[in-house]
Amino acid sequence: MLREFKEFAMKGNVVDLAVGVIIGAAFGAIVQSMVGDIIMPIVGAITGGLDFSNYFTGLSAKVTAINLVDAKKQGAVLAWGNFLTITLNFIIVAAVLFLVVRAMNRLKRQEPAPASLTRDQALLVEIRDLLKQK
Repeated sequence: MLREFKEFAMKGNVVDLAVGVIIGAAFGAIVQSMVGDIIMPIVGAITGGLDFSNYFTGLSAKVTAINLVDAKKQGAVLAWGNFLTITLNFIIVAAVLFLVVRAMNRLKRQEPAPASLTRDQALLVEIRDLLKQK
């Protein structure tokens, strides 16, 4: 049974999938930082200092806090600003992945053009074709 598990775990697809998941997690952290540390502050500066990650709507009268962390401690809240940030994060990840896949597909389609035949090669092809006809 241990041998079968080892064979399964060492199959190319399983190892490739594991590498993909690890790289995907690291890439997700990079994108999350880009959204939280670069894009959202720029959006906040454009909109007059708004910080979307801290926007929420309290669902009960007990929620009186002015920041999301404290509001969650007081009761149920709709953290729509955080949802907006995560949605923007997803859109950026999807756009980057689309561009990467698109670039890879273009590279796959660009096959080298067949080299043109030299004069000697063209003559040899003609001779070969004439010999085949006889």
